[in-house]
Amino acid sequence: MTKKSQAAETLPLNQILAGDSIEAMNSLPEGSIDLIFADPPYNLQLKGDLHRPDNSKVDAVDDHWDQFDSFRRYDEFTGAWLAAARRLLKPNGAIWVIGSYHNVFRMGAELQNQGYWILNDVVWRKSNPMPNFRGKRLTNAHETLIWASKSEDSKYTFNYEALKALNEGIQMRSDWVLPICTGHERLKDENGDKAHPTQKPEALLHRVLLGTTNPGDVVLDPFFGTGTTGAVARMLGRDYIGIEREPAYRAAAEKRLAKIRKFDKTALSVSTSKRAEPRVPFGQLVERGMLRPGETLVSPRGHTAKVRADGTLIAGEAKGSIHQVGAALEHAPSCNGWTYWHFKRDGKTVSIDVLRQQIRAEMT
Repeated sequence: MTKKSQAAETLPLNQILAGDSIEAMNSLPEGSIDLIFADPPYNLQLKGDLHRPDNSKVDAVDDHWDQFDSFRRYDEFTGAWLAAARRLLKPNGAIWVIGSYHNVFRMGAELQNQGYWILNDVVWRKSNPMPNFRGKRLTNAHETLIWASKSEDSKYTFNYEALKALNEGIQMRSDWVLPICTGHERLKDENGDKAHPTQKPEALLHRVLLGTTNPGDVVLDPFFGTGTTGAVARMLGRDYIGIEREPAYRAAAEKRLAKIRKFDKTALSVSTSKRAEPRVPFGQLVERGMLRPGETLVSPRGHTAKVRADGTLIAGEAKGSIHQVGAALEHAPSCNGWTYWHFKRDGKTVSIDVLRQQIRAEMT
């Protein structure tokens, strides 16, 4: 049995733990979690009720779990749960935290104080924010997420190509325009009211988990609420652990999760970066006889080079790797030799990258 499977056996995978988030985290095995997504209390410091222009009351976040006596008390709480979270992360693990202007800067400072390494901050710009009814401030139309690895040396997961594909072939930016949770996705209680005042949209978690976890990873949400993290994790083939102290939220989450089904295996595979694929030295093509010493390679612009027995090329005065010789012939600072060089078989010109892919296919 592998260490990973042994660790998984000791974890309450795909369950919601009842109780205090810090106590529950401290009960889990150290170094057992791949990713944490945390949506902690905002500490909004609301003073009195908020009403719309028609004098109807706004269903704001005024629950007891979001109330703290002072900033000092909130900072102590933040420090305690972030310390518990960092203990749980694997060496290459990472964390996402989300908050508003009331708390995100305090969380950011504490992340750095504890040794986390901030990778990005992301602005979630809400396409349908709640208006500012009092007209005394700007409409608060965004929340901020912070993505941080456990340490500066962590080899964290980042599925760059998958996020690029999700964004129609354009690099994913750090400003995400997504709607708040509404319509059929918004969970309601038996009275028809919001089951949770700050339920996050599944689209937000889809982007986070697709980009920074892999199928089979363990995702922890210490402030589980009505279970958006668990729902998206289950759909994407990740395991989750939720922690929630409020019985009503746990009940809503359990009901929601019972209806979720994992995508099929084909749907779970995503675009990957070539950097993540196994490295194949050009010399391996030579030693395996896929290309022969003395064979001539050609470039799209008609340059030629001969293959040498040690896996290097020679073209006139230029000698070296497939990349170095290509760059020299093009008078360029660099060159991707795998796409630059071609060989001829049966009268056809074929990229040498085809041979590399054949070897990679054998490795899987």
